[in-house]
Formats: sequence, C-alpha cells, structure tokens
Amino acid sequence: MDQLDMRELLEKVRAGRLAVPRALERLRHLPFEDLGFAKIDHHRGVRQGFAEVVYARGKTPRQVSAIVSRMLRPASQENILITRADAGVFRSVRRVTRQARYHELSGAISIRRNSRRVGKGTLLVITAGTSDIPVAEEAAVTAEIMGNRVETIYDVGVAGLHRLLQHRRQLASARVIICVAGMEGALPSVVAGLVGVPVIAVPTSVGYGASFGGLAALLGMLNSCASNTCVVNIDNGFGAGCVASAINRL
Repeated sequence: MDQLDMRELLEKVRAGRLAVPRALERLRHLPFEDLGFAKIDHHRGVRQGFAEVVYARGKTPRQVSAIVSRMLRPASQENILITRADAGVFRSVRRVTRQARYHELSGAISIRRNSRRVGKGTLLVITAGTSDIPVAEEAAVTAEIMGNRVETIYDVGVAGLHRLLQHRRQLASARVIICVAGMEGALPSVVAGLVGVPVIAVPTSVGYGASFGGLAALLGMLNSCASNTCVVNIDNGFGAGCVASAINRL
C-alpha cells in the first residue's frame, strides 16, 4: 500500500462508500505481515514511495511466490519487483499472477499493476560495454517499474568516445544518469564532466584478473574528480535504479 492507495481508502470511508470495519480489515496487516519465513513490509510504500522489493537469490521459488501472493492483495495497486531471480522462480510466480514478466538479461521479475509516472524527468542508463548490460538492465527495470521514463545507451565506453558524443542531446536532456562500467571504471567520470545532473556510477565485475571482480572499477569511481558523481556497490543495478528514482521524484 502506498500513499495514493491509503488516500483512496480514506476518501471512500469519508464518502460513506466503504464501511469502517472493511477499511480496518484492509489495514489490518500494516505495518507488516508475518509469514514465518518472511515479514512483509506492507508499509514500505507509504514511507518510501515504493513497495518492498523481493530479493530472490537465496529464497526458494515457493517462498518467493508466497511473498508475492500476499503482496498482491486487492487493497493495493502497487507495482512489484523481484530481483536476482531465475526461470524456476519466474515459473512459480507466474502461477500466482499472469501479470508477471521475466526480464531475462537482468534476472528481474516485474508485476505492473499501475502506470503512474512519479518521476519528473528522464532517467538515462549508459553502459561502457555490452558485457555491462545485465547490470544496466536491472537498473533500468527498477527505475521504470518505480514510475520513471527510462532511456538507454549501451556500449559507449572510453575505448571509443566518439560513440558517446553522438548522444549529446540525450545526455543534456536527462535529469539523472546511471553509468555502468567494468574494467577500470572510467566512463562515469567522462559522462559526469559533460553534464550538470547527478551521475550514479555502477561498477561491474566485468574485467580481467587485475580488475579484482569489480574492485578496480569501484575504487576508480570512488576516486573520480567529477564532483557530481556518486557510487553504488559492485553490480548493484537495483540500488542505482532505486536512488535515481528517489532523486527524480524530488
């Protein structure tokens, strides 16, 4: 349940279209619902603007589908996002709702229940290389399901900067940019130097031995001289999409 759902519920009670006992039943599981193996934070949307996101890795398909089943209660129309899922988890969730969509590249599952646009501008997701696309797709799916208009530009890394400069207009029109790069992680500094908006840098574990599974890219981004850059954890496309969405709502 988010703020719009709660407002609608209260307005129905005030107008006499919903009895108080029925309203109390809908609110009964706030702020959370205990399933034994999980405590679902139904209040998350009210506090933070989006429902609790389900991290599927480490959970069984049955656990994920049980959580989703309870999040799909008719009192709420919030979109639902599941990250780091596989085909087996998707099949289990699909049995709960036919609205589920599997984003194979990122491993995300989205369940769209509304098409609200809460973001004020366009979020732009950029990758240095093609190998960075799975992490970028996680960021893009996250930002989109959270109510943002998202555009993507892939494979425009520093090995051929002319590819990036072809997209000056998109860079200039974006309100927030997510820049995903592995190897030495240089691209976010270049992008941030071209724009006056927040650039969220996402290091990936793409690279050869001395990249140390993304640590070299992470340290390079943390040491960027571009002051409008901030950095999330290695391969954390979800975190980048979530922060970008929060910024875009301001």
